[in-house]
Amino acid sequence: MGEAVQMGNHVLGLQEIDRSQVGVAGGKGAQLGELARIDGVRVPAGFCVTTEAFQLVLQDVPEGLLDRLAGLGPDDRDEIRTSSAEVRRVVEEIGVPADVAAAITDAVTRLGEDVAYAVRSSATAEDLPTASFAGQQDTYLNVIGAASVLWHVSRCWASLFTERAVTYRLRGGFDHRQVHMAVVVQQMVFPHAAGVLFTADPATSNRKVACVEAAFGLGEALVSGLVNADVYRVRDDSITTRSIASKELSVVAVPGGGTRTVEPARRDEPALTDEQVLELVRLGRRIEAHFGRPQDIEWCLAGDGFQVVQSRPITTLFPVPESDGANRVFVSVGHQQMMTDAMKPLGLSVWQLTTPRPMTEVGSRLFVDVTPILAVPTSREQFLDVIGKSDPLMGDALHTVLDRDGFLPSFPGEEAQPILGAAQATIETDPDVVTELIGAAETSVAALKRDIAGRSGADLVEFVLADFQELRRVLFDARSSQVIMAGMQATWWLNEHLFEWLGEKNAADTLTLSAPHNVTSEMGLSLLDVADVVRRHPDAVAALEDSPDSLATLPAEVRKAIGDYLDKYGMRCVGEIDITRPRWSEHPATLVPMILTNVRNFAEGAGSRRFEQGREEAWRKEQELLERLLALPDGEAKAAQTKRMIDRVRTFIGYREYPKYFMVSRYFVYKQALLAEAGRLVSAGVLDTASDIFFLTLQEFHDVVRTQSVPSGLIARRREEFRSHETLTPPRVLTSDGEAVAGSYRRSDLPAGALVGLAVSSGTVEGRARVVLDMADADLAPGDILVTAYTDPSWSPLFVAIAGLVTEVGGLMTHGAVVAREYGLPAVVGLEGATRVIRDGQRIRVNGTDGYVEVLSEA
Repeated sequence: MGEAVQMGNHVLGLQEIDRSQVGVAGGKGAQLGELARIDGVRVPAGFCVTTEAFQLVLQDVPEGLLDRLAGLGPDDRDEIRTSSAEVRRVVEEIGVPADVAAAITDAVTRLGEDVAYAVRSSATAEDLPTASFAGQQDTYLNVIGAASVLWHVSRCWASLFTERAVTYRLRGGFDHRQVHMAVVVQQMVFPHAAGVLFTADPATSNRKVACVEAAFGLGEALVSGLVNADVYRVRDDSITTRSIASKELSVVAVPGGGTRTVEPARRDEPALTDEQVLELVRLGRRIEAHFGRPQDIEWCLAGDGFQVVQSRPITTLFPVPESDGANRVFVSVGHQQMMTDAMKPLGLSVWQLTTPRPMTEVGSRLFVDVTPILAVPTSREQFLDVIGKSDPLMGDALHTVLDRDGFLPSFPGEEAQPILGAAQATIETDPDVVTELIGAAETSVAALKRDIAGRSGADLVEFVLADFQELRRVLFDARSSQVIMAGMQATWWLNEHLFEWLGEKNAADTLTLSAPHNVTSEMGLSLLDVADVVRRHPDAVAALEDSPDSLATLPAEVRKAIGDYLDKYGMRCVGEIDITRPRWSEHPATLVPMILTNVRNFAEGAGSRRFEQGREEAWRKEQELLERLLALPDGEAKAAQTKRMIDRVRTFIGYREYPKYFMVSRYFVYKQALLAEAGRLVSAGVLDTASDIFFLTLQEFHDVVRTQSVPSGLIARRREEFRSHETLTPPRVLTSDGEAVAGSYRRSDLPAGALVGLAVSSGTVEGRARVVLDMADADLAPGDILVTAYTDPSWSPLFVAIAGLVTEVGGLMTHGAVVAREYGLPAVVGLEGATRVIRDGQRIRVNGTDGYVEVLSEA
């Protein structure tokens, strides 16, 4: 490392720094200092210009410039470009203060004034466990002479305010004023080869697979995307795959300073030998073990070995499930529930208390360990059949895992676990069963409201904990499960047999239009009725357009219509399986954009007309199909069978939505009581805010109520952990190796360029794509096609205003699919990355019969 370099508080030698000094040395500097402490890891000699030096410069930047940046949003691109350029210009004009310049010059002299240096930005919000900020600030290579080092230090400071860095911080919620810049200055290494090592596979997140990328010359060509790299994957000290690229360019140092690109003479040869690849991975494992998590390592090979020029946490990996050391396979609960967002601890605990199946918490989401099911041939076959129908991508991913020899055990003699949906439902087709189930659930909720009233303290929490037994009794009633499965199985039967007999694709989609007892589709139609009332009051429309929070000032008739709607549906919200999410009754303004869309796009009476039109269309389709069946050989028997199944599906399919409505109704009663208790704890000084309880499990909240104390720092840690998990994308299938296993549709019958998904509601429609990530931002016109990540029941009021639906998550019987069929909307779900590959405003064609989307024209 060379001799220690220190002068005042402005310059520190790398050997004087460790990972705890991010505030002084920035993320990169702190990581490099820590790397230098690891036995067997070589780091180029150098020093760090501390953040205190940068703060001296920042004091001379006019306050108004930083105020302007702080007030921008991540999508204010033009203003970000202008304001950030102005801040950079000012910082560079200020230059390096005299005492800082003296310290830097002295450090350069000690290391060698004629030596070439790399001058590298090191921000305090960089290379952190929850955000890497990789490539957001500048690095300069082959800098020679103290004067040039000083100039490039100033440029590094200014790069804290590049357009890309400012935008990245705005998206990540980092305060510009709280992020400071250190600068690392290191002796240049002129390598034979350089590149990147990921100690976990960046494509699959598999923690047991390392990935090496290598190119000739400096690593700059690789990280800048100028050259294709050789790529190796290594598992258990063995290379499993290799891809040797034709490396057309390499970046080399220029004798007088700076770099240039050249064409390497051995472009088609490997940049590393196999033994060097394995040596590098072993070095990476040592670094990973030191930091305690997978690392993204920049390395170079020069002379007699490897040197490490950076190591940062890989921040995009989904966490690894806890397991017993044996191979395990987990499936995502969120993909089945159409809610893949991170959940807070209270929400996770309430959901786990609700479900009878044990679940594993990973990345603030819930997963089910299906290893025992997959290990038994009979249950495996049944499970794959059911999951393949509901979510083909999940089914295909499971097949991928099962195709790996020896990954999972097989126990042919074990008794098979019962698989919901595998056995045929035997319940009689009786409409009274549905009304009885709904009546019993309503009675149970009314009893809960009565019995919970007046309770407080530990008695309240103990009552809620005990009440989950009643919730589960109603939710998993044997007849309720039979009704749901009967509706699903009748749907499958109709689609399979009518396609076989008549060539009719997805016939059940039309046959289930306006089916009775679908509380979710009724919720959307009821909001059309609310719009009818609002439409009669032009002043109310104007007030809501001006301020969605003006509900209290509206005419009495409008307030009553909205209030009645909230009485029935106010417990719903986006992500409603998480009890901590704000309900419509808590934030009624959430409904205003949907109400105003209905006011603009529909005439009075649209709700009842739409329901009646759907029922008539279903009846006409039934008559048409029965008539066509009668013309077939053995037509009377086929028509009779089909008629029985049509009656069965229309009797039962609407109830599919009710159990969740019952569950969230009960959740809202719990939530109101628990928040009232949290308010009492705030008054007593036990909690800072009532929302603190969202970061405790229900059992932990019980302990807090009993002891009137919260473990020190627990809530703050949970808030930070939740924030880091929010940005992660959960996989459908996850292994105990941390591998996110992706599935595919494996189809070859698509038009060129088509985007493949799962067909869940028949028909084809063309229209303008509206990419909506937050329901409150929906601005829909007639004929628009909604493109979003997922749609749980709370999105269904938007369905009345759209012509088609595309989602990233979903299955044949998930809520969005069921309601789309009821409304007759062509829909494709399970289209991976839909909100990224389809841009807002593009004209698209949705084929809900065959399961694909085509982009027809640009926005």
